[in-house]
Amino acid sequence: MTDLADLWPLAALRVTCGDLELRYLDESTLTALAQLAAEGIHDPDFMPFTGTWSRGTPTEVARSVLTFQWGKRAATTPDDWHLDLALVRGGEVLGVQGMMAKAYPVTRTAETGSWLGRRHQGQGLGTRMRLMILHLLFEGLGAHEATTQAFADNAASNGVTRRLGYAENGVDIDPREGKAVLSNRYVLSLAAWQSRPEAHRLDVTLDGVGPAREFLGIV
Repeated sequence: MTDLADLWPLAALRVTCGDLELRYLDESTLTALAQLAAEGIHDPDFMPFTGTWSRGTPTEVARSVLTFQWGKRAATTPDDWHLDLALVRGGEVLGVQGMMAKAYPVTRTAETGSWLGRRHQGQGLGTRMRLMILHLLFEGLGAHEATTQAFADNAASNGVTRRLGYAENGVDIDPREGKAVLSNRYVLSLAAWQSRPEAHRLDVTLDGVGPAREFLGIV
């Protein structure tokens, strides 16, 4: 054993597409992500998340990112995991793309979620990072389906999801800052992924998948 990846194989996961990379949140990358969140993620009068971690002083928001990621890392098991990967371009952290699952070795179903720093939004990165994580799920981790959801008033997130061919999968009523709001649920099957249009067939390279599969109990 010579480095972190020998003990914690998820640390070696990489998804590369052109000038973009999804990489594991080691401490330096996580610090950069926390600093990015502190700069702002959304308009003050809008909340895209179920929790309120993105509200507060810059220091409070940054610390919320740190504690969330440390907690999820410590709780990782093959039957219950939440893995976030930083979106990086030219050494700069732009946002985070995550996936989470319970009983994944049995269900082969995972949910995705993401956010970008405000100054990196509106550049098409949301679509590319989603396609990259879907490539990891379907081509690397053997997923049978991928799910996601977004508040009904989150036009950007719903737009990305619909453009990528997800099927609508019902609605939930969720709490958001003390009020009940509608959330749209979506599902993308393996068959739909394999039949995606040419425009969605990015040239993606995966690294570190084998050890990650073994670590997560995927056979």
